[in-house]
Amino acid sequence: MHMIRDADIDATVLDGKRVAIIGFGNQGRAQALNLKDSGINVVVGLRPSSLNAAVAETLGLEVELVDEAVASADIVMLLAPDEIHGELYRAIEPRLRQGAALGFSHGLSIRFGFVKPRGDLDIFLVAPKGPGTALRSLYKDGRGMIALWAVPENARPKARKIALAYGRAIGCGRAGLIHSTFAEEAEADLFNEQAVVWGAVPELLVAGFETLVEGGVKPEIAYLECVGELKLLADLIEARGIAGMREAISNTAELGATLGGRRIIDEGVRTRMRDVLGEVRAGKFADALQEEELAAYPRLKAARRDARETPIEAAYRKLSAKPD
Repeated sequence: MHMIRDADIDATVLDGKRVAIIGFGNQGRAQALNLKDSGINVVVGLRPSSLNAAVAETLGLEVELVDEAVASADIVMLLAPDEIHGELYRAIEPRLRQGAALGFSHGLSIRFGFVKPRGDLDIFLVAPKGPGTALRSLYKDGRGMIALWAVPENARPKARKIALAYGRAIGCGRAGLIHSTFAEEAEADLFNEQAVVWGAVPELLVAGFETLVEGGVKPEIAYLECVGELKLLADLIEARGIAGMREAISNTAELGATLGGRRIIDEGVRTRMRDVLGEVRAGKFADALQEEELAAYPRLKAARRDARETPIEAAYRKLSAKPD
């Protein structure tokens, strides 16, 4: 693995270039602000009805309607929700300059054919490996976030230079840019979201909480045991790795982890993980994502509502309540 950092990157590639950020969510906001602070000519493209226009302007960003922003830009970064990329690209394609660059922070749209770009466009991927809030805070602290970068196999050399310069401008070159592909980034990210960090870990926390409560433990204590120590675990792993984390905890905790971990995460779990990866690669999740958007997100709305009404959330609210 070759880690590319600021000193390896030609930042002048973006000199005189105008970058349009389409979308102003978690990544759009952070990337636009980091680009601005890096001296890049950046414009945020938003719909006429967007409530984010006033927010972006308050932060000192130039704002235009999507069509105008795209037409004025040398580089267009699609940072709207993945599921609308196909419709969005078809709408902006006539406004894209000949030979412009089109960038993504997730490989899904290219890997699963949501977007089929014109042949004259330079396509690239810069995918920070963390949320936009962290990308922004790290940048402001003079640090950076590791990112993956990619261009299609048949890409012109210019696309590679733009990808790396863009990664540098949003601060990721400070930590390092790792080469990947659109397929690898999309498949690994979608797998993680479902089977590990964002899907499985919260469910494991809920299951542990419910088991303790069913066993007679007070909800607040169950919450502290099962959820409250998660940040400690994450911090130790970030600082020392998994092996180093095990060495840093007490003998009691280490033995408990050794005896209990693989009883829970057994071969059955690994089999189901392989199933998830296979479904991701077959495009089943991409299809489900588009179906969810077309139906106005019924499953997501129900899941959000149900999550707010669980006992574990009640325990969280009680523990996090400010004192009188």
